[in-house]
Amino acid sequence: MSPVSSRAAETTAVTADPIATVLPGLLPEIARTASDRDRDRVLPRAELDLLAGAGLLAVTVPVEYGGHGLGIGSAAGLIAALAAVDPSLAQIPQSHFTFLDALARLAPPGLAEEVFGRVAGGARLANAQSERGGATAVDDATSVVRTARGLRLSGKKFYCTGAVIADLLAVRALGPDGGRVLVYLPAETEGVSILDDWDAVGQRTTASGTVEFDDVPVEPEQVVAFDELFERPSTYGARAQLLHAAVDAGLASGALAAGAEAAQRARPWFEAGVERAVDDPLLLASAGELELTVRAARALLDAAVRAIETAEVAGEPPELVAEASLATAAAKVAAGRAARHAGEALFDFGGTRAAAAASNLSRYWRDARTHTLHDPERWKLAHLGRWALAGTRPPAHGNI
Repeated sequence: MSPVSSRAAETTAVTADPIATVLPGLLPEIARTASDRDRDRVLPRAELDLLAGAGLLAVTVPVEYGGHGLGIGSAAGLIAALAAVDPSLAQIPQSHFTFLDALARLAPPGLAEEVFGRVAGGARLANAQSERGGATAVDDATSVVRTARGLRLSGKKFYCTGAVIADLLAVRALGPDGGRVLVYLPAETEGVSILDDWDAVGQRTTASGTVEFDDVPVEPEQVVAFDELFERPSTYGARAQLLHAAVDAGLASGALAAGAEAAQRARPWFEAGVERAVDDPLLLASAGELELTVRAARALLDAAVRAIETAEVAGEPPELVAEASLATAAAKVAAGRAARHAGEALFDFGGTRAAAAASNLSRYWRDARTHTLHDPERWKLAHLGRWALAGTRPPAHGNI
């Protein structure tokens, strides 16, 4: 059994899940301000402080480091619930939990104690991964080099979700001895500059931005070998993709709820011969189709959680890791489709008045269209197809 699996098995039952006990009391306040924050591009500092203060950002931190020691299902549940009311806010914990998972798998005890301890105390971890200009999205120019003054980190990262209001950064870079590494360092480290320059049509308040590293001093114990995650099959990639699917599944649920509310205020089409739009049989059929789509996405998300947990309890054997990745790929595609469909259909439910700028209902579609650009669905389908026709297991590159 891997260290992650054994620790999860030992600690999952130790603490109650705050997603069930604490989160429901926080969601109404988060929902109340979500549309205004999207419209005015106000970053969710207060909302993240609320989540951190309630211990919700430490649900996967091992108990021995002050966290709840819960599994990936709890993290996915948190993200899906948040996405139903604020998809931008929900995306921020995605990389937070993903790079805590990498830490659990790779870090020496000292680094684990430092980072996990800070997160248990309320700190937020953000990623600094993607770059522009490389041949692909996974090619890095940012690097850690040895100098007479010790290790130094230099480079430039883009689309760094959560970085603008993060306390800690997980930076992917080329290592001093070759291969890729992750560098965990405080966001306020000398030489780190974080720009609030994210300007996408959707996911406007994910606190993403450009992060620049100018000869940043790095201690050897802050560096871990990222490529070791992919030397053998593991659930690392499935966990990361599952959390993206949770954003989309939650978003779909939120958009469906917003569409239902808009339909209550809509006027019926005269040919329907009814007094309320919600009694229009054609609209009811459309709503039923969307309800089916959203339910299917949530069911596949739950199935992926079970597949990941099964693989981890068994020690991550290749055949169960493959099933976890395939189940997650299916969930990711279904959730993305549901999010885009629901974000578009709610306008049909509400009629012309649903397009009024004041309602800001466009945020669901904008968020769905922007977020589902993560990790192309066409490649999820390709791997599912290869499995279906040839029994070919998906690769262990961390994106499925």
